[in-house]
Amino acid sequence: MCRWIVAATMIAGFIACGDNGGKKVNEQDFVRIDGQNLVKPDGSRLYIVGTNLGNWLNPEGYMFGFRKTNSPRFINEMFCQLTGEEFTADFWKQFKDNYITRKDIEFIASTGANTIRLPFHYKLFTDEDYMGLVADQDGFERVDSVVSWCRDNGLYLILDMHDAPGGQTGDNIDDSYGYPWLFDDESAQQKFCDVWEKIADYYKDEPVILGYELINEPIAPYFDNVDELNSKLEPLHKRAVNAIRKADKNHIILLGGSQWNGNFKPFADWKYDDKLMYTCHRYGSEPTADAIRGIIEFRDSVNLPMYMGEIGHNTNEWQSAFCDVMKENNIGYTFWPYKKIDSSCMMGIKAPENWDSVIVFSEANRDNYADIRRALPNRELAKKAMLDFIENSKAENCVPQKEYIKSIKLNVD
Repeated sequence: MCRWIVAATMIAGFIACGDNGGKKVNEQDFVRIDGQNLVKPDGSRLYIVGTNLGNWLNPEGYMFGFRKTNSPRFINEMFCQLTGEEFTADFWKQFKDNYITRKDIEFIASTGANTIRLPFHYKLFTDEDYMGLVADQDGFERVDSVVSWCRDNGLYLILDMHDAPGGQTGDNIDDSYGYPWLFDDESAQQKFCDVWEKIADYYKDEPVILGYELINEPIAPYFDNVDELNSKLEPLHKRAVNAIRKADKNHIILLGGSQWNGNFKPFADWKYDDKLMYTCHRYGSEPTADAIRGIIEFRDSVNLPMYMGEIGHNTNEWQSAFCDVMKENNIGYTFWPYKKIDSSCMMGIKAPENWDSVIVFSEANRDNYADIRRALPNRELAKKAMLDFIENSKAENCVPQKEYIKSIKLNVD
């Protein structure tokens, strides 16, 4: 009963602030920073607890059960080889329509979560070819839906650019070409800033949005010039922050460290904007404060909020213990991910009949056209399996992972 009261209170707060429908909002209507804490418009402290809507607007192979076919463009290419461009384009539309809906947001709210992190691909806000559309991308339409559903359910929303122009990481998670070209390519940097300014101008008066996370997990540790790349991160942050502030002076901006959001040593200046906070990630390691000691020490040195944007994929015991560690150290969190095939998430998707044939094709050698033809399964069965995957991914057909949900300190009936 009490969590419904909390949700009702948050909804009332959002309504009092007004939405983006032409009503005037003020700086005090937004979540603000007070030292190492986040503060809601009513003056109460906000300790982030929630989940990530990964795979919806930035498909990731393992959440479908794929391994080698692991980035958005690899997945799209594989589906096109399997079923053709037209069917694949229609698949993506239905996928976006059904993978996350109002029912999902209502379920997340029912667990007592207060925040959702929404990963997205920058192409959703351009006219580039992405997820079945070659122009007039639907990024604002998709995010608008989540904003509305979050407002109705008393949740805050963090917008996370998971895939930046040129690639910021250099691995599958940023849909790149194997190197973080964003840091070497002036045109990619300008596009990066332009997209963020466009998003900020559109959402500048929306208090449901907690903040903008500039880039996810910049600069993987694989590269010989990693120190040089690290030195370019803070200047790019400043450039993007400046672009956002041309349009929006209200929202918090979240900055992640290099090397999987774990290395904050490249940051020397945190006073160039008065609405900055930091975000870290952690997978593996022991669930103790020592595992995030460097992160805690950095947070204390800058005296700004730190938030664990991604954590998870471990045993329920590990997750429960790490949640205790994070709370003891005032580091809020959103677990990764909300939904995927099978388990290790809040909502499990059941593999449909013949999905194994799609997985086998995704792993097959497809280096040339003869290899593609040899690897092809029955196309009609593959098409049906893809549509059945969408059906199984609907909230009402997913399997709530109750012990997982309890382990991340949320509630489930």
